[in-house]
Amino acid sequence: MTSAKLWGGRFTGAVDPLMDAFNASIHFDKRMYEADIRGSQAYAKALAKRGIITEQESTTLVTGLEKVLDEWRNNTFEIKPADEDIHTANERRLGEYVGSVAGKLHTGRSRNDQVATDLRIWTRDETRKLLGHLKQLIGAFVERAEKEVDVLMPGYTHLQRAQPIRWSHWLLSYAWSLQADALRLSQIIDRLNVLPLGSGALAGNPFNIDREFVAQELGFNGVIQNSLYGVSDRDFVAEVLFWASVTMVHISRLSEDLIIYSSGEFGFVTLADAYSTGSSLMPQKKNPDSCELLRGKSGRVFGQLSGFLMTYKGLPSTYNKDLQEDKEPLFDAVETLAGSLQITAGVISTLKIHPEKMQQNLSIDMLATDLAEYLVRKGVPFRETHHIAGAAVRIAEERNTTMSNLSLSDFKQLHVAFEEDVSAVWDFEKSIENRSSLGGTSRATVVAQIEKLRNWLLE
Repeated sequence: MTSAKLWGGRFTGAVDPLMDAFNASIHFDKRMYEADIRGSQAYAKALAKRGIITEQESTTLVTGLEKVLDEWRNNTFEIKPADEDIHTANERRLGEYVGSVAGKLHTGRSRNDQVATDLRIWTRDETRKLLGHLKQLIGAFVERAEKEVDVLMPGYTHLQRAQPIRWSHWLLSYAWSLQADALRLSQIIDRLNVLPLGSGALAGNPFNIDREFVAQELGFNGVIQNSLYGVSDRDFVAEVLFWASVTMVHISRLSEDLIIYSSGEFGFVTLADAYSTGSSLMPQKKNPDSCELLRGKSGRVFGQLSGFLMTYKGLPSTYNKDLQEDKEPLFDAVETLAGSLQITAGVISTLKIHPEKMQQNLSIDMLATDLAEYLVRKGVPFRETHHIAGAAVRIAEERNTTMSNLSLSDFKQLHVAFEEDVSAVWDFEKSIENRSSLGGTSRATVVAQIEKLRNWLLE
């Protein structure tokens, strides 16, 4: 096999060495080695199926490629200076194993449809792994929510104490966000799992390759129906990067909550030592570095999405070398998500909660809405009860006390519908149990959420 460029037939002048380095992608696209080899093996079989090569030649190519794959897996593959990308490297090494028959493998195929195929295979396989990590993380939330369903805590809006909720209800709010991420990712995997191989450089394959056969060999759900679209489409890259960005939004928001809840001012949770660090100066410090890093990684992923879209937006049809810039953002985002999802699962599984501290932060003013609802049950319109409850809050504040310390006569001055049973309002558990409609924070509805998520995880 010659070390000449795969594309070098019409060139006579030497390439600037700097341009060689600038053009090369082997240092990052080598991670697609298995996808490239599997695609080539399927293509070799398709060539034999059409009689373009013999069955023996196909077997030789498939067996030789398996040897190349073993080298990659065993970390013994030696990249040579002329290996500008993973396709060149694999074909060069295949030739060293099987000789000139390796030159037949590229018949009717272009690196344009080859790289599009490799990238779809790699993305499909890696996002399926991400889906597994995501489900494990959701499972960690579900397990914890079930065990700690009776723990109460303040719920917040505008970072101000609002109404009492169950700790498990808070946990499950993130589990449901992540389930939406899982559903989105499943849909993306379905959309990207179509075969571009057989599109050629742009106009299609001249040897009538059985593309449905190739799709079946490679586990694709179908075949891309337009060759121009087949070599140029990278919407699936944008979709995965968008999905990664949205998922990191959820992880970042969770991290922000845990950073706040683990602070001395709140003290609701303590992160495990395995996911914390200390200060180089202050011995008393225990920093939530895992959560801060997760929060920070979100910006990295957002940047990969925006950078790729700026590359992708102005390209003329069909394939352009700009598309070499699709891989590093995708690879980095997938790697970041794989680590982030697993670290988040570790954080959630191992943190310690302090129910007594959560209980101490439940305050009577958080039951002001319950006071308004008490009057609603007496037949008073809510718009009136809201103002009446607000007046009760004001009186308590003016007296530097709580609403539960106001007398029945105080309440009757606000509205005649108040009776002795108003004292039953000042019960946090009762307030929570009143939120019993589907999706609420009552024990029964939280348990129902747990069961729904658990059943979904078993599907």
